[in-house]
Amino acid sequence: MKPNQQTCRVMVGNVPMGGGAPCVVQSMLNAPADDVAANLVQIEALAQAGCEVVRMAIPRRACLDAFEEVCAKSPLPVVADIHFDAQIAIEAARRGAAKLRINPGNIGGWEKTDAVIEAAREVGIPIRVGVNAGSLDEGLKAREDLTLPEKLAASAVDYVRHFEERGFYDVVVSAKAHDVMATVKTYRMLAKEIPEVPLHIGITEAGTLMQGVIKSASGLGILLEEGIGDTMRISLTDEPTAEVRACWMLLAALDLRRRGPEIISCPTCGRCQVDLIDLAKRVDERLAACAAPIKVAVMGCVVNGPGEAADADLGVACGAGSGVIFSKGKVLRKVDEACIVEALTEEIEKLEIER
Repeated sequence: MKPNQQTCRVMVGNVPMGGGAPCVVQSMLNAPADDVAANLVQIEALAQAGCEVVRMAIPRRACLDAFEEVCAKSPLPVVADIHFDAQIAIEAARRGAAKLRINPGNIGGWEKTDAVIEAAREVGIPIRVGVNAGSLDEGLKAREDLTLPEKLAASAVDYVRHFEERGFYDVVVSAKAHDVMATVKTYRMLAKEIPEVPLHIGITEAGTLMQGVIKSASGLGILLEEGIGDTMRISLTDEPTAEVRACWMLLAALDLRRRGPEIISCPTCGRCQVDLIDLAKRVDERLAACAAPIKVAVMGCVVNGPGEAADADLGVACGAGSGVIFSKGKVLRKVDEACIVEALTEEIEKLEIER
């Protein structure tokens, strides 16, 4: 059995996490924490993109009323993200949080942690112990006999054992760093030391879109292929919906879960007689709202035409100012370059109706 098949099952709202359930896709809201309308608009966009659990920071006690209203109206389970103030976590549990996220490095010690545990137990919600390289407690941070992955793993394991001593097992763990391999090593340790605990995987502070996607895909791809990871977030300095799309693309690339189209497109060369880069981008934009797990090929010439992408549900092989629309290698029709995107859209809509 792979590690994520051995973890315990916890429920975040109506979403199962762990115990062999599919890896859950998460993101985090970045609208002002006291703006109910803005957060609900963002949640709706995330839900349409395929997000399954959403996290909301509560930086001040004054934001709790807004958090409560967001929880009541959200179509997705809302996780309360808490730092520094254990009382906010306690109140968030009472006001509708589907899960609490606390950081051992800054929540205020065992006594305050115990109060959070009891609040979560009272309403029957899980807690994520979220350890970050940048906010380890001072005692662990100062130890020179441990590597960073060992420090991160030790912090998470200490908290899990403490929770278990108090009879609380509804726990998820994350232990993130911005360094890819440090993160991978940490999660490998955790999968061995606490194999029963669901793991939330991610590379923290991964960067802007290009760098963040590459770093996250590198690290999370390794972990997911090894069966490590019950839920994931690809953290980007970008729109939250971009995080969700990146998660689904990674899961699909590893053949773990599929949602939305996969675009197969060639890298262009001197044989290409259309503006393939622009064409592929426009097809990608058109497909952004499509949830069907179909393959769509955009090929620049006959060399990489229907033959190379014969398994595509739909595709186009381009020639001199025109393109041949095909399905599963069979030619459907020929259209002018200016009509390619529209023609592909029409065929995709037909395919969705048939399905």
